Amino acid sequence: MSTRATIASMDKTTGHTDWPQVLMAVCRHIERDEGLPGLAQLASRAGVSASELQRQFTRRLGVSPKAYAQALALHRLTQNLRQGGTALDAVFNAGYESSAAAYANAGAALGAAPGKLRGAVDIGWWMGLSDLGWMLLAATDRGICWLAFGEQPGALLEDLRGAFPKARLRNDEARLYRWFEQVRDFVLLPREALELPLDIQGTAFQSRVWRALRQIPLGQTTSYGSLAAQIGTPTGARAVASACANNRIAMLIPCHRVVGGDGRLSGYRWGVERKAALLKREARASESA
Repeated sequence: MSTRATIASMDKTTGHTDWPQVLMAVCRHIERDEGLPGLAQLASRAGVSASELQRQFTRRLGVSPKAYAQALALHRLTQNLRQGGTALDAVFNAGYESSAAAYANAGAALGAAPGKLRGAVDIGWWMGLSDLGWMLLAATDRGICWLAFGEQPGALLEDLRGAFPKARLRNDEARLYRWFEQVRDFVLLPREALELPLDIQGTAFQSRVWRALRQIPLGQTTSYGSLAAQIGTPTGARAVASACANNRIAMLIPCHRVVGGDGRLSGYRWGVERKAALLKREARASESA
């Protein structure tokens, strides 16, 4: 079924435009297009007006469709460069119409010209928009080692580099896009379990906390003190909070399900608003299950 047919049937059933679903469908179309699709083309496929698509996309996801398409072209540019060939070949394979456009965007977004983006790597990554903003997923050959949300793609990449200063990074859309899609769908429509391979390392205590976090059921929360007691350290609420703060894999290790003893939402490295949104959606999903 085409993107447009899916959205049209959804509107017919609900009587209103389900913008989160529409925008995720548009994101997928941008991600699968080898060029830089225009706003009119995207709106036509989605079955909505171009002006409203521009407004909703920018308001809800933080960037325009054009800016998102350009960002993805940059991601692909880095991948093409590392596969060999000339910088000019990589520019056109990534969907740019000229090398000048590619150099301008690469310099602004990645801090390097296309010809300087080569190099062997140890960690693959892929980034795109989710219903909670930009989402960056990174993985070793053993599993996901990083999953983060943010407002700016460049800042997310810098955080990844800072967390793994000795690692060499590469765009790895081919391997990671399927995992990225599963996580993005989970953001929009949470379900009981999202089983993906993880590769996260920490102290013995942190590992105990992270394992306990994964046992918290969908739609439920616990306090730092209760989780500390559960793992056998009843006076270790602050240590549990620290382990949550050091979690590098959002949602898959659900530290957002831990709240203060008084029920307040605090201490979420990807923003309290995102924590509240996740908990609200998970509560709604568990009630309808």
